[in-house]
Amino acid sequence: MFPFMASLIQFLLLILYLTRKSQALSFHLPNALVLPITKDVTTLQYVTRIHHGTPLVSINLVVDLGGPFIWTDCSSTQVSSSSRLIPNRSIKCSRTKAHDFESKSCRSSTQTCELFPENRVTRMSTRGDLVEDIVAVQSKAAGSITTVNDFLFSCGPTFLLHGLVGGTKGMLGLGRTRISLPSQISTALNTAQKFTICLSSSDGIIAFGEGPNDSIFGTEISRSLMYTPLVTNPGDEYSIQDYFIGIKSIKINGKLLSLKASFGASKLSTIVAYTTMESTIYGTFIRAYVKAASSMNMTRVASVAPFGLCFNSKGIDNTHEGPKVPIIELVLQRETVMWRIFGRNSMVQVSKEVMCLGFLDGGLNPKASIVLGGYQLEDMLLQFEMGTSMLGFSQSLLKRQTTCSNFKLDSWAGE
Repeated sequence: MFPFMASLIQFLLLILYLTRKSQALSFHLPNALVLPITKDVTTLQYVTRIHHGTPLVSINLVVDLGGPFIWTDCSSTQVSSSSRLIPNRSIKCSRTKAHDFESKSCRSSTQTCELFPENRVTRMSTRGDLVEDIVAVQSKAAGSITTVNDFLFSCGPTFLLHGLVGGTKGMLGLGRTRISLPSQISTALNTAQKFTICLSSSDGIIAFGEGPNDSIFGTEISRSLMYTPLVTNPGDEYSIQDYFIGIKSIKINGKLLSLKASFGASKLSTIVAYTTMESTIYGTFIRAYVKAASSMNMTRVASVAPFGLCFNSKGIDNTHEGPKVPIIELVLQRETVMWRIFGRNSMVQVSKEVMCLGFLDGGLNPKASIVLGGYQLEDMLLQFEMGTSMLGFSQSLLKRQTTCSNFKLDSWAGE
């Protein structure tokens, strides 16, 4: 009896030690951690909700796919008893040295570690303190949460919220840095460095954690993903936290566009509402699209800002993938790897009788020749594998007669 009790006590002490050492406490270790996403119809921004601090409180943040870290307006939220400023020249401060503008923080003369949080909608940036606190994320099942201790983020001033959805308290960065949300979850829980995002015109989801997310998205969808390398944008050192893919060529209804300009690296963004193209690429693209649309008896009408090309929607058939319009194909690393954009992700219904092509002129000499905006990313499954620098992507989920809004979460475990 006594040897058995001693062994049991040793076992329980070992479990307690390992739990504390991992800096992550879970009531039930989930296959995937999830965050809800909703789209704001006015600003076209995507908003999620996290819980943090002691006691746990929820705050809404604008989702920034390429953001380097989470930043919040700490002055407008409830004071947390577990919040702590990070000292300058500390090990945790040095973890932020992924970029030149961040590395300056640990060389400054201040006693606290400084970051420079940026509102990437308005492109306004300012000084902020590096802070650590508790962050809680829900699992795929109600009643199960995972709490990550010592989570690093930045505090920013209230004026930095200008231009964000009303009621939000900052931005949630998912970018390729050591202190973005996916990286810190991966480190705390010792899981693969990857996350999956599924946007929609209403509700969507972000999933973190190890293993295929079959239980959330279904085996058939998960196994249908195509993969393309995540690349960098040469000469743009301030965007190394963003996600770029290489587009080799563009086709419209199977016909290759004759383009003189080089694409370079093309960025994926949840901050940009609609895809932008460098002016010369955009001009060629629009001319080819008009020709393809004319062959399908589509009638061009006056443009509606901010769009440059609009059509009369009367007489255009509807399909599972949206209006029956020319199909846009982005050819990636080889001809067999294509990102197909159907009517749902190419046409924007601006009135009862008018629809416009959701691609905009990005001007001359932009940092990225093509930026794939949020509208083109909706109702697709995007799996970002940061460890292997690969992007897995599905075709439009509408082809499977489902959408990203179908992957709803149960209510928060603490509410």
